[in-house]
Amino acid sequence: MEKANRRSFIKQTAQSIIAEKEPSTPLEYVDPSNKIVPRHLAKTSTGLDTYTGSWSDVQVLHLIRRTLFGATKSDLDFFKTMTMSDAVDYILTTPANPPLPPVNNYVSGQITDPDVPLGQTWVNAPVNANIEGLRIASWKAWWTMQMVNQDRNIREKMTLFWHNVFATETTVVRDSRYTYKHNALLRANCLGNFKNLVRDVTLDPAMLVYLNGDQNTANAPDENYARELQELFTIGKDLNPHYTEDDVKAAARVLTGWRNNRNGISSFFQANQHDTNNKQFSTFYNNTVITGRTGTNAGLDELNDMLNMIFAHPEVAKHICREIYRFFVYYIIDESVELNVIEPLATYFRTNNYDIKKVMEKLLKSEHFFDMLNTGCVIKSPVDFLIGTNRMMSLSFPGSTNIQTQYAHYLYAQQYIALIGQNIGDPPDVAGWPAYRQSPQYYELWINSDSLPKRNLANDSLLYIGYNRFGHTLKYNVIAFADQFAQASDPNVLVNEILKLAYPIDVSVATKTSIKTAFLLSGQNSDHYWTDAWNEYKAAPTDNMKKAAVESRLQAMMKHIFGLAEYQLS
Repeated sequence: MEKANRRSFIKQTAQSIIAEKEPSTPLEYVDPSNKIVPRHLAKTSTGLDTYTGSWSDVQVLHLIRRTLFGATKSDLDFFKTMTMSDAVDYILTTPANPPLPPVNNYVSGQITDPDVPLGQTWVNAPVNANIEGLRIASWKAWWTMQMVNQDRNIREKMTLFWHNVFATETTVVRDSRYTYKHNALLRANCLGNFKNLVRDVTLDPAMLVYLNGDQNTANAPDENYARELQELFTIGKDLNPHYTEDDVKAAARVLTGWRNNRNGISSFFQANQHDTNNKQFSTFYNNTVITGRTGTNAGLDELNDMLNMIFAHPEVAKHICREIYRFFVYYIIDESVELNVIEPLATYFRTNNYDIKKVMEKLLKSEHFFDMLNTGCVIKSPVDFLIGTNRMMSLSFPGSTNIQTQYAHYLYAQQYIALIGQNIGDPPDVAGWPAYRQSPQYYELWINSDSLPKRNLANDSLLYIGYNRFGHTLKYNVIAFADQFAQASDPNVLVNEILKLAYPIDVSVATKTSIKTAFLLSGQNSDHYWTDAWNEYKAAPTDNMKKAAVESRLQAMMKHIFGLAEYQLS
């Protein structure tokens, strides 16, 4: 199968336009003037003015899908009672306290942990090479648990975003405690101050290991982190002229002397390994000279000076605003988007002292974010795809009564997400997943001839067989899913309500009728074939034959819905 492109799908348009005219092929788009234009020519000129348009289910679900993982009926019901502004404010209000840390779920049989009992956290325990792999698996299951059970706020989606920006790999760091601490740092500061976040990441133990910062000495400067600090984390690599190789070398010298304390799970500054000479930067940084210092505060003082120098360049705000835009809105940044969104958003970012929450608020409340061209144009990442489906279907994971059972099932979800292309904790390299950065395909890369069948298989399995371990089965309860809709006995209403949650773009009346007839009506023509079957089941829910009559139809319908191209979009 060729890579999927949003241009290959019919995008949802205003209802008045749909009523008058529909595109004849998936490569066409009906623009606001009611003209059919080729999809690749469809552009938007909207900007950051506050959105004042319709606040219907379409806009509510668009906001939910982009800021949470998937959308549930209860999410929709919750936010549709608010104004757009209040809904965004609610989503951007994150909990003050962090989630409880991951625990030992791996002790069983011959596997022991001499320092951490079953059910207790290992995040502050001594490193143990024999069980590091088990602790990493514990952390990955735990993070998956946080995403599946997220509150109605952006914290977990932002944590994943920053994990891609400041990518580290557990296979390189090789210390589960460092990995957890790095993840906790991103979560705690996900809507904080970007400049402070860059400083904290620079001194983070996991990052020091990952990019050789803990091996950077005055006698042998290591340029690895100094290069990525500028190329990936702040300036970017699209400018011409650009910072120079000498700038990378000078930055590496600024960063000499930082070490990790494995007993304290922290970093510290070793003054006798620091380059105390002055560091000269190029004209790109206005020929700035960072004065070499001595003593215990030399490392931090020089780092702050260098960050002040870097953040004085306007490209820092533009670079991170582009990263945010590609993750939360769309991957193509044309001249209009650069002029009307990126540049004013970057100026706003700088004016507000690099406050991440403010820039997210500005973007999420903008007319551009709610532009119809930006609805349903994102191909779901594997995390969004599987966790979003799990949430939409209210998949019942085991609780904390049995830690081993609970973690085993979240680990299953995490491993399947990895199988379809996104192994959290272990992106391919320091640049994160190519789908978020690699031009020109970007997240079209999520869909290919290998990943698409595996996506479908994941849902097929959870629809029909489920995953059973330790006496608990993960399986979609399609009857409970249908029963949450007030008029589930009406096949027309039921199909409409399910497709509203499942698809970010509308489908034709003919498609809806086809789905209803083929599955809920079992090929018959009258709606009563479903209405009677549903009402009979509701009157006798313990009757297995009546239950099977509705369950089998719902399973087949959901399999079909999951298998259509529209379900890959967000």
